[in-house]
Amino acid sequence: MAEETTSIYAGELSAKKPRRFLTDLAVRLVKEKPLGTFGAAIVLIFLIVGIFAGLLAPYGYNDTMVGPALSSPTWDYWMGTDRTGRDELSRIIYGAQISMFVGLGVSALSTIISGLIGLISGYLGGKTDLIIQRFVDAWMCFPALFIMITLMSIVGQGIMPVIIVLGILYGITGSRTVRSAVVSIKGNVYLEAARAIGAPTRTILWKHVLPNIMAPLIIVFTSRMGAAILAEASISFLGYGIPEPFPSWGGMLQRSTGSMLQALHLAVFPGLCLSIVVWGINMFGDALRDLLDPRLRGGLGRYSGTKKKLSKRLTKVQTEREQTEESG
Repeated sequence: MAEETTSIYAGELSAKKPRRFLTDLAVRLVKEKPLGTFGAAIVLIFLIVGIFAGLLAPYGYNDTMVGPALSSPTWDYWMGTDRTGRDELSRIIYGAQISMFVGLGVSALSTIISGLIGLISGYLGGKTDLIIQRFVDAWMCFPALFIMITLMSIVGQGIMPVIIVLGILYGITGSRTVRSAVVSIKGNVYLEAARAIGAPTRTILWKHVLPNIMAPLIIVFTSRMGAAILAEASISFLGYGIPEPFPSWGGMLQRSTGSMLQALHLAVFPGLCLSIVVWGINMFGDALRDLLDPRLRGGLGRYSGTKKKLSKRLTKVQTEREQTEESG
């Protein structure tokens, strides 16, 4: 009977969930969050520029002497040139490719790490949760910049080392958010029913817990992307991130310090692009957080009524079973 009850609950919940969740979310984003929509458009533009950088850039990112050194913006060189005559517009476009790749890579890796740590810590609880959370506390005591510089000095420079270091850094700190979401649904009826029929822990985590914490995971993903782009620019500015000749926006800012008085555009354009893309990501992330937060008028909040109805149905089935046993 318990297995039948669980199948009734799971079947009705899956039938009630709208299949066009992403479409509905996009429509609500446009209608309710115009600033978030504008931020999403900015992110999409920079993402497209990064993907098609090889087609959009008039020159290669390391083509030297394509114009006079330290040239101001002209019709031929829209963003001027640097001290070796490289086209700044081309380097800005390729820098968008690097920044978006780093941002997406760090967000994906940190979300996976946060999900794994948060799921294990929140669901198992007890001593396991205590040990993991004390490790997270100790990790968060160290300044993020100190951890980044230390790890980058150990693993070396490059795009993949930056993604791995930042992914681990933000993944461990972001596990608190996932753990809180897991703890909040740990005592729900459908999880108790799954445990009652003897479902393995990995099955419960994968099929029952993970789908119900997707909103916090999406929020973690979007919030980490802007922070990762800023962190990459910071460590590249300090000389520990992506080395020459790759055109990281932070590295371009660092290399402009010696020529800033003669060519101000070398600092203005990378800094402006960095500010715009991070602002757009933050606006988009804040809008998604408001739409997905179940305490607000968010996407998962509309499932609460369905869960209440199914909980009542489950209680009714259990009551009928008890009455049958008593009459028998």
